[in-house]
Amino acid sequence: MKNSNEKNSNDMRLIVAVVHDSDSETILRALLSENYSVTRIASTGGLLRRGNTTMLIGVNAERVAGAMKIIRETSAPPIDPGLKRAAVFVLKVDRFVQV
Repeated sequence: MKNSNEKNSNDMRLIVAVVHDSDSETILRALLSENYSVTRIASTGGLLRRGNTTMLIGVNAERVAGAMKIIRETSAPPIDPGLKRAAVFVLKVDRFVQV
């Protein structure tokens, strides 16, 4: 039985977007302006090989495409053709509970 803080997560997705630090503020503002809920975490690692920010974005499945569009359109063009601007993972959520 679900409590009042647990939501049906059949249609929920978690977008994990690892973006360059230099793009993070622009992406964050654009997502927030479209009413996406975002948690920003400073991160380091090998996905982008430089300063990173990881964003956790919880959305209904039908809003994934909109979030992806925002990330693509607000990331600065790469300086080097082989350089990637973001690594994005979309995960199905089995359970979502707010405590």
